[in-house]
Amino acid sequence: MSAIGIFGARGRMGQAIAQVAAEQGLAVAGGTDAQAGGTIGADGAAITTDPAALAAMADILIDFSSPHALQANLDACVAAGKPLVIGTTGLEAAQHAAIDVAARSIPVLQTGNTSLGVNLLAALVREAAARLGEDWDIEIVEMHHRHKVDAPSGTALLLGQAAAEGRGIDLTSRSARGRDGITGARKTGDIGFAALRGGSVAGDHMVVLAGEGERIELGHRAESRIIFARGAIRAAQWLTGKGPGRYTMADVLGL
Repeated sequence: MSAIGIFGARGRMGQAIAQVAAEQGLAVAGGTDAQAGGTIGADGAAITTDPAALAAMADILIDFSSPHALQANLDACVAAGKPLVIGTTGLEAAQHAAIDVAARSIPVLQTGNTSLGVNLLAALVREAAARLGEDWDIEIVEMHHRHKVDAPSGTALLLGQAAAEGRGIDLTSRSARGRDGITGARKTGDIGFAALRGGSVAGDHMVVLAGEGERIELGHRAESRIIFARGAIRAAQWLTGKGPGRYTMADVLGL
């Protein structure tokens, strides 16, 4: 892998990726942000507002910008024929459809979490959900820093999707995300979500499988966002040289 381009260069994750790239001796071609000016990376690469210009310079792109910037970033990578790792969360159905279209032309790896540990956790959740019946209730609890703008987190949704796949059900129609007031009894088979926000928490996730008289708790705590940056760079290294298609962190781990 040669030079990395970072969409969302001034964000927390953009800066963390630049830091890890420097630690690993990898080049940063530059970055984009809402305002041009300044530099990123050990070599002082420029930050621009033009995704097409960045895609032309970089060998592979990593996107931790924002959902509304995704389409322009996809278009730039497709036009330049460059692979793209997407870690931006809060994506909606139309944006996932746009990723599907781009993946016909370039390799795209999209994930709700680039942590290797979280993606191994998802595999464990899928296995547990597949082996335990609907009489085991599934609840997903997550906590993040006060600045996070989307809920449930992309990681919580990734874990919920893993549980739904294990059960062979549709997450969209079987998720419970808001409980307030007299809600009635819990619906059998639903997957529940609870989102907590506060302080500087990088990311805590717990999947609770609760049966009669016993429960299983599978969890992951992120002590620093550097782990996400390391995973993103590993994903970029794995994606380099792959053919067009849509990939996940499970592919990176061989799960």
